[in-house]
Amino acid sequence: MPIASIEEVTKATVDPDTLIIDVRERYRYLGESEPIDLIAGHIPNAVNVPYLQNLASDGSFLSPQQLASDYRKLLGNHPTGRVIVHCGSGVTACHTLLALEQAGMSGAKLYVGSWGEWSRNDKPVATGE
Repeated sequence: MPIASIEEVTKATVDPDTLIIDVRERYRYLGESEPIDLIAGHIPNAVNVPYLQNLASDGSFLSPQQLASDYRKLLGNHPTGRVIVHCGSGVTACHTLLALEQAGMSGAKLYVGSWGEWSRNDKPVATGE
């Protein structure tokens, strides 16, 4: 599985050709509250797509066709190799990576350290939209 380092994510925050996806709940992304980490907010220029949006009402994954349609809209012209997915600790980001695979969109990278690492290393923090 492709992974991204904190250095790569740092560069991606100012690279319009790379898309950073934050899969945490919206309130955490916005910086309204942070139940786990020390700092609330998100990586600058990340977009928020909570991992639960990959699921149907019965808890199963959406169809591969629906996932592909949803993620094609989100990714636009970004190839999946220029997509970095993260969450709070790297676990639920894998859920979205699996959804991308189900959609036939391979190659996105996991930022294993995720928000936990980012927020503890004096990196810039964004809040709100």
